[in-house]
Amino acid sequence: MEVFEMLNEEMMEVIEKERAYLATATPDGVPNVVPIGFIKPLDNKKVIIADSYMVKSRANLEKNPKVSFVVQDAARYPYQFKGTVEIFKKGEHFDAVVEWVKDVNPLAPKPKAAVVITITEIYSVKVGDKGKKIA
Repeated sequence: MEVFEMLNEEMMEVIEKERAYLATATPDGVPNVVPIGFIKPLDNKKVIIADSYMVKSRANLEKNPKVSFVVQDAARYPYQFKGTVEIFKKGEHFDAVVEWVKDVNPLAPKPKAAVVITITEIYSVKVGDKGKKIA
């Protein structure tokens, strides 16, 4: 499998089109996984999530900013993304997710925050790759 600098075009396209599953953990290691509908790349190193519903995940992120996520069709797009988050409750990123959610679904609740993930590692979850690091 090819080694990438970070997110390539295919990865960025798939992150924007597919539902993602975000994994967080409490400071003492209790895991939590949630589906994420509003996620898209900002560039080849960062993705943004609209936080409209997160409760346990948000509490986890405020104490432990490390995350991991995969897209729904991991068999077709076998990537596991790992990174560190920043939470924005105001400012440019927050305004952008509020507008994005409103444009996609005017009836959706206003996001509580924008969560920006800086991708630090990417691994293959393809059968036979044994969790090979690809970026």
